[in-house]
Amino acid sequence: LFFYGVPWLQWGDRQSLLFDLQTMRFYLFGLVLYPQDFIYLAVLLIVCALALFLFTTVAGRLWCGFSCPQTVYTEIFLWLERITEGDRSARLRLDHSGWTLEKILKRSAKHGSWLLLSLWTGFTFVGYFVPIRTLAVEVMALQGPWQIFWIGFYGLATYGNAGFLREQVCKHMCPYARFQSAMLDKDTLIVTYDSQRGEPRGMRSKGQSSATTAPLGDCIDCTLCVQVCPVGIDIRNGLQYECIGCGLCVDACNSVMDKVNYPRGLIRFATQNAMTQHWGSSDILRRVLRPRVLFYSSVLVGLSVAMLVSMATRVPLKVDVVRDRAALSRMVPGGKLENVYSLQIMNATEATQRYRISATGLQELQVASDPEVEIGPAESRWVSVQLQIPYGSASSGSHPVFFEVHNTAGDDKVVEKSVFLVPR
Repeated sequence: LFFYGVPWLQWGDRQSLLFDLQTMRFYLFGLVLYPQDFIYLAVLLIVCALALFLFTTVAGRLWCGFSCPQTVYTEIFLWLERITEGDRSARLRLDHSGWTLEKILKRSAKHGSWLLLSLWTGFTFVGYFVPIRTLAVEVMALQGPWQIFWIGFYGLATYGNAGFLREQVCKHMCPYARFQSAMLDKDTLIVTYDSQRGEPRGMRSKGQSSATTAPLGDCIDCTLCVQVCPVGIDIRNGLQYECIGCGLCVDACNSVMDKVNYPRGLIRFATQNAMTQHWGSSDILRRVLRPRVLFYSSVLVGLSVAMLVSMATRVPLKVDVVRDRAALSRMVPGGKLENVYSLQIMNATEATQRYRISATGLQELQVASDPEVEIGPAESRWVSVQLQIPYGSASSGSHPVFFEVHNTAGDDKVVEKSVFLVPR
């Protein structure tokens, strides 16, 4: 809902969340970011990685089983498949039947709904980089060939991944399954099978209790846990790297235990230590705050707080100083020595601002050009600035000078360093 809905939300007269690549502006609700603010994206990616490590250490592959787009879209596609073609047994019958009008209609409805959802997904994704209302008009008018290409590209990627590849992406393409073992330990919450209770497994008559079927365990070997597993593993063989922690086998096993009047929890979320030492929920919770969890948590909180404080105290003004390479230093009327600079002033607010330019660092240094400039909302402008000093007031060589650009209507100020060249 967040992904599909946010691009349509307005913030003033613009889109609330927009990464406008054409104008090189990133709009995050009331925040305007420039390419110079790339550090925030880098920190955000580090925070996401640390959060992934933390949640995996505590509770296994929560991301893969419950939040990964591949898993979410696969579930949505399966839901559409159940609506159009029926449950699993009905789909199997449809697969083995001949091509009748009913089969053609059901297959067309399924693939049509998949394609519509996929193209809408591609359209929404592109809408984060191109104003989505403008994009909608262009697509309806068959304009914007690159936008249409990327909508089709991401739409077909969604259609192929969620409709056909599904768990094969998790097993063979996603790198996360390969390095998750480095983040798991014996106190990590995982989907696990209680082998001490379930083995030896075997079939039995309905209504028989485990006490009357000795030496059999509670597992009736129905293989339903294997049938519902999206990656096709048998959780009874122990933890495997393919397991995405979705818990479908837990639900399936519990439903079977209810039918045969056995206690639930033969397959459940638990830790390896809890299974071998017969711990309860309280013992599992006590082991959550272990050293590696505390380390990930402290670093994650520290980085998150630092990023939020930095963004909250961020000055909505950017200044870059570039020396004029055409004339390093020159004499001008009045016995003045002049250096010319180009200042790129970026207004990171959404209101027109007026800025005053001043300079310090040398005796009698003054700004000879217009000291004030007006910049429109979320705009960037190059301004030519001439600095002058009386000839002979400074020794030959390179002297540091400091440009101060401050908002005439507020306290925002930026200081940038450059050099003033005095020829021999």
